[in-house]
Parts: sequence; C-alpha cells; structure tokens
Amino acid sequence: MKRKVTTERVSASPLETLEKVVGTLNPEVEPGELAAQMVQVLARAGGLDGARLWRVVNGTPTVWEESGDLPAPDSERVEKILRGKSVSGTNGESQTWLLGREGALLGVLEANFKGKLDIETRSWLDLFRRYAGVALESSERRHAVIELSTIVEATKRLNSTLDLAELLNIILQLTMRQTGAERGTVFLMDHEKNEIWSLVGTGLDQHEIRLPVTRGIAGWVAQNGEAVNLADAYTDPRFESEVDVRLGFRTRSLLCLPIRNKDGETTGVLQLLNKKSGPFTQGDAAMLRNISDHVALALENAQLHREMVAKQRMERDLALARSIQIGLLPERPPTLPGFDISVSHKPSLECGGDYYDFIPLGPDTMLVVVADVEGKGVGSAMVMANLQATLHALLAHLHSLERLVESLNDMILSDTRGQKYMTMFVGLLDQPHKTFHYVNAGHVPPAVVRANGDIEYLREGGMVVGLFPSVHFDRGHVRLGTGDILVACTDGITEAMDRNDDEFGQERLVQLVAKERALRAPEIVQSVLTEVDLFSRGGTHEDDRVILIMKVE
Repeated sequence: MKRKVTTERVSASPLETLEKVVGTLNPEVEPGELAAQMVQVLARAGGLDGARLWRVVNGTPTVWEESGDLPAPDSERVEKILRGKSVSGTNGESQTWLLGREGALLGVLEANFKGKLDIETRSWLDLFRRYAGVALESSERRHAVIELSTIVEATKRLNSTLDLAELLNIILQLTMRQTGAERGTVFLMDHEKNEIWSLVGTGLDQHEIRLPVTRGIAGWVAQNGEAVNLADAYTDPRFESEVDVRLGFRTRSLLCLPIRNKDGETTGVLQLLNKKSGPFTQGDAAMLRNISDHVALALENAQLHREMVAKQRMERDLALARSIQIGLLPERPPTLPGFDISVSHKPSLECGGDYYDFIPLGPDTMLVVVADVEGKGVGSAMVMANLQATLHALLAHLHSLERLVESLNDMILSDTRGQKYMTMFVGLLDQPHKTFHYVNAGHVPPAVVRANGDIEYLREGGMVVGLFPSVHFDRGHVRLGTGDILVACTDGITEAMDRNDDEFGQERLVQLVAKERALRAPEIVQSVLTEVDLFSRGGTHEDDRVILIMKVE
C-alpha cells in the first residue's frame, strides 16, 4: 500500500509542474506572443536556466523567441535534428524537442539546464512539448481564421469608398482596432517631390501634412521599404521627438510598415503608435502585411479617382474661363466702309494671354489692339482680362495714344508687380483719311503690304508693357492706300516651329500675305493659318495665336 502511494506522488509531480508552468499562459493570443510567453514561463516557473523556440522559415531554422541563460544559437545542430526527424536531441546541458505532428512542424523547443536532468523534469518537459505543439497549432488555426475574416472585412470596407480622406480613416480604424494602437497615420508617397504626405480629418477640416522622406521613421521606411518595430521609439536616433513636443503626445511603442503596389514599389507608409497592451508584436506586423496589398490597391484607386475628379473640375473651370475670355473679345470684326477686316484667335490651351480688340472712338475713328501677355494658361488669361478692363476704362479719359500706353504700363505693373509683362500694338484708324496712328510696345512689328508688293514695318513705340515704371512711348503713323494690307499678329504665328526647330518667321508671313493679296481678308487669314499649321506639324513649340488682316478697298 505504501508503495502505491509513492507511485501516485511521483506520477503526479510532472502534471503539477506542467499545471504550474502553463497556468500563466494565455492560449488566446497570436502564435508569436504565445511563443514568447512559453519561453519566459519555462525559464521562470519551469525552473530551467533558459528556453528558446525555433521556427523554420523558408526551410531554415531561425530563432523565434528566447528567454534566460542560453548558449549561442546553433542552427546547424537544430537543422540536423530536423533532418533526422527525431523527436528530441540532447547536447550537454540542453535538450531539443520538435513541436507539432508529423508533416506539420510548428517549431523546435530548446531547453537549457545546469546539473542532471532528472526523470520528473524529463516527464513534465515531454508533457509541455506536447501541450506546446497543440497550443501553437490551435493558436495558428484560430488566428488564421481571425486573419482571414479580418482580410475579408478589410477588403469590403476598403472597396466601399473612392474618397481618399474617408479611405484613410477606414484604414486607420481597421489597423488600430486590430493592433490596439492609440494613434495612427497613413502617409502617401509623392515621388516627384520626394515627400510623404497625409490627409488629416475629413470634409472641410481636412488638410495635408507633408514631410521630406529624409526625416523621421516614416520617411526612413518610405525610402528603404523596410518595416520598423520599436518597443521604445526614443531609443532610435531616427525618431523625431519634437513632433511629440509639438502635439503634447508621448510616443512609446511604434510600428511602421511600407505599403507596396503590385509592382513592389512603395506607394505609402502606415505608422501606428502606442499599442495599449505593450510593444507591437510580430503577429501585428504579419497581419498588416497580409492586408497591405488590399490597402495599396484601394489607395491607388482612390488616388486615381481623386485625380480624375480634380481633372474634371479643372476642365470645367477652364471651360468657364474660356467662355468668359471669349466674351471679352469682339464676336466679329467691325464692318467699315472701305475696309475688309478679318481676325482669328486660337489659344494653345483652354485659356490664353493673346488679346485683340476693335473699339469705336467716334463715328470715323476706331482703336485697333493686338497684345500678347507673357506665358500662357490661366495666369496669362487673367492678366489679359485685366488689360481689357483697364484699357476700356482709360479710353474715357485719355485721348493720346502715347499717354494711353504709358498709363496702361503703370497700372499693369502695379497689379502684377512685374511678374507678368506683355507686348502691345495699339493703332488709331482715321477712316475718312485712311491714316493709321500707332504705338508698338515691344510687339512683333505689324507690316503694311502695299498694293505694289512693297513692305513697310510699323516699329515706332517703345519697350514692353508692365516691366518698368514711367516708360516713355513714341507714336508713329502711316497712310494707307487702296489695295494695301495691314497684317498684325502675335508671336505664336511667327515663332511657330517645325520638327527641326526652325521658326515660321515674319518674313515668311509677309511674303505669304503679299502672294495672296488679291484675296479677301478672311481668305488671307485662313491661308496663313493653314500654312502655319502645316509648317509646325511635328514641331515642339505651341503658343497662343492671333492673326489680323485689314485690307483697304
């Protein structure tokens, strides 16, 4: 009877020890965290000097977790045990066991001890090996299901919107909930500016934060495409603590991962701060990597949608601006007895800086204007609109061409502060006497093609408008005869280039008009436009174009 009691006590001891060891483990956590708990409790409650868990990654044994006093990792020894398919192996003061069932290896447990390994210790360690294999397998299965459901939910939510700000909030909600992070930011890459940027907030409160990729942990991840997991961010020299100071926040743990597109290019960075239960784990990083493809695709779609919406909005704005600009120009040239007038205006973009006008000043006089604001696009179009309004306002008070252009110069300079200038040709036509007074302010010199083929260029005036204050301009005049043709244009005509970068040129223009001088004004305009288009086909230079023909009948 006494012998029987002793046997029960001895056989119960390994179970008691196992209960003591595993009692502090939480089997509900993800496999990586469970592995860390196992080695820590073996080295503490299990009475061992140290414990190490290995896992096989791409056929190579690597240290998974370790705790306590251990010899240097010997991967060759572990690999031999794996090749031998033995359940365990002994080496001096350490023993190694395979974890998992045949064909489903989960890891390798290495226990280190000093002194003799008695029967009781062997017994409970063998029991622990079996428990560890089952627990890790259960954890992996459970978290595989959790991870799969997370990916399914993430995919649904990420595909629920194309609004970029809303999508960033969804990404943060998903990742912060899954990892238990206090804060998070999604940064997007701007490869052209070598920056990372992020939208913060939604609706009217949204604004952008931009940082160079040379700064901070997020910048480093964007540059190098590698994840960073820090238990204490302040120990890493890449971390910028001044951000905490500015926001009144204290960063502890930090997890930062790259977001890659289908081509493997880093398109963004996900940064999470302060896991509530301690440092971020390998499982956190693995889970985020598993949904990163879906995040990258959703971000790419949202950005493309954002760009498309912005493009559509810009196109609508440009169409409106073009409509307004066209409204500032005369619908058609005036009908004057004794004169045949035609004009064409063609901006290179939706809006342009070229301007022409016919402004009656009396029954027998008319102001003719051709101007070219430097540059093209919306900015030049705005200056052109300002020029039109200023010119019409000044005409009510000034009756001298020279003073008109001088006043225009000072007012445009005041409005643009020298950032935009223009060339101008302003002419005053005296219809009964067929004389033309003019000021050429740095413009392509108009030409008078005489009925006999002679050419006279109108150059009198001064420098460009809007560059310097108090500029003086001179006035020129010319008398027109029957059959004479005045041709004025902007440099989009004369500087049109062919594929060899040769310019159409003023001489070619004047010769063409002289050749076609028997035609009516609209036909001459069309002939010029056709020749310029043919000449510049395949060329690289494209600019706004105005061509004006005034023929004396």
